[in-house]
Amino acid sequence: MEGTKTSIDIKAINEKIEKESAFIDLLMMEMGKAIVGQKQLLERLVIALLADGHILLEGVPGLAKTLSITTLSTAVQGSFSRIQFTPDLLPADVTGTMIYNMKDNKFTIKKGPIFANFVLADEINRAPAKVQSALLEAMQEKQITIGDTTFKLDLPFLVMATQNPVEQEGTYTLPEAQVDRFMMKVVIDYPSISEEQLILRQNLNKTFEKVNSVVSLEIIKKAKEAMNEVYMDEKIEKYILDIIFATRYPEKIGLDNLKPLISFGASPRGSISLAKAAKAYAFIKRRGYVIPEDVRAMVYDILRHRIGITYEAEAENITSVDIIKQIVNTVEVP
Repeated sequence: MEGTKTSIDIKAINEKIEKESAFIDLLMMEMGKAIVGQKQLLERLVIALLADGHILLEGVPGLAKTLSITTLSTAVQGSFSRIQFTPDLLPADVTGTMIYNMKDNKFTIKKGPIFANFVLADEINRAPAKVQSALLEAMQEKQITIGDTTFKLDLPFLVMATQNPVEQEGTYTLPEAQVDRFMMKVVIDYPSISEEQLILRQNLNKTFEKVNSVVSLEIIKKAKEAMNEVYMDEKIEKYILDIIFATRYPEKIGLDNLKPLISFGASPRGSISLAKAAKAYAFIKRRGYVIPEDVRAMVYDILRHRIGITYEAEAENITSVDIIKQIVNTVEVP
């Protein structure tokens, strides 16, 4: 009898999710007007938006990183702000500050660019750690404290930080604690020849399609609530935890060769992020339940920045992605 009840519930959830996620195709199509290719990046942005996460984006200049998030903010009628991180930037330039008003003889608060639904932290690794950490409270607590006053940020709130992997001059490596605040680290590559030909034509002929607001923030809020109802079986939960624990204790699943290559494994924030992202991925695929493929689709973006590699791994040119690949291929799939 219990089995029948669950299957009826899943059927009902499935129908609800199919109805609530109807806007996804429209949103992707609208964003596709401005962004040629980069389907994975657009998907990841929508997943982060639904799962209350933030994205760290790595790629060489000119791959439409900035355009992607401005397009998303236009398509969902959200407010957008861009912070260009530079070595002389101060925390107050990000969060805001108190200004003394001589006329009224009192302090007033001037809010910084962090007060927006979509914040682009451009070239985040160009500013020192004190400025990078000014983002931490906002990203984690969804609030900002200026002086004695704490302000709640408008929801949804999504930070997309970009970093350029090729330039090392004048850059500051992001501390592990900060990197862990990002739900995903997405590495984007060059477009294909056919995609780049289309980009070339659009730019030469100035034939850019205008991106319209097709989804309201209200619909996004409803979608986030519906996404929480996506069914995740206990077996899937265990599968996620098995992967996370294998990054900490690889020898327990017979991967003794990985032990000297890993300096630290994924934190509990990694398991929470992987579970949320798998639910969001099922949601954008318009499904009311999570399958192992959802976890496998998200595992690289969720964990690539959460596994510390040792000097030994670096010497052997082994990356965190190689380690994740071995773990995913070894952990038993439910």
